[in-house]
Amino acid sequence: MSSIKLKNISKYVCKNINLEIFNKELLVLLGPNGAGKSTLLNIVAGLIDYEGSVFFDNKQIDRLPADKRRIGYLFQELNLFPHIDVAANIAYGLRIQKKSQNEIKARVEELFQIMKIKHLSSRYSKELSGGEKQRVALARALANSPRILLLDEPMNSLDYRTSKHLRTEFKILQKKLGITTIYVTHNFYEAE
Repeated sequence: MSSIKLKNISKYVCKNINLEIFNKELLVLLGPNGAGKSTLLNIVAGLIDYEGSVFFDNKQIDRLPADKRRIGYLFQELNLFPHIDVAANIAYGLRIQKKSQNEIKARVEELFQIMKIKHLSSRYSKELSGGEKQRVALARALANSPRILLLDEPMNSLDYRTSKHLRTEFKILQKKLGITTIYVTHNFYEAE
C-alpha cells in the first residue's frame, strides 16, 4: 500500500515530480545543494505552495493544513528552544495540541527510552553536544506519533564518527517504529 504519492509536483527546481513511497519505507534522496531536496520535503509537509497533488494513503491532502498532516519534520537547523529544558522541548508540540499532562508525560518518558536520552531531561540545548541535540530534535519530531517522518540533512553539522553512529542507530529505530521516512542529503556516505 502506498503511503505517500506525489503527482506532477512543480515548484522552483522541482519540475513534474512523480514519486511513490511505500508504507514503512525509508527513502533517501541524494543530490547536490540547490537540487530541490528540501523543497520537496516542504511540499510534502504542506509548508509551501506548489503545483500538483500530494496523497497520503491514496487520500489527496493538498488542502489539508500542515498541522493536520501528521508529519514529523527534523529540519536542517535543529532550532531547539534555548530557554526550556530537553523535556519541555520534546513536549512542546504536544502542549500546542492541548494533550493532557498525563499523555504528555507518558509520551516524553517513552521518547526518553526510545532515544536513550533520559539523562538529558533537565539540561538546556546550550549544554548538549551536537549528537545529543540531534537526538532531542528527533524525539521532538516523533512526539506527535507522525505517520511520515521528514529528515532534512540531519547529520549535516556532525562530525563523521558521530554521524556514522547516529545513522546506524536511526536505521534500527526507523525499522522498529515502522514509520515511512524521507531522508535527504547531499552526502554520498549518508545515503549508504
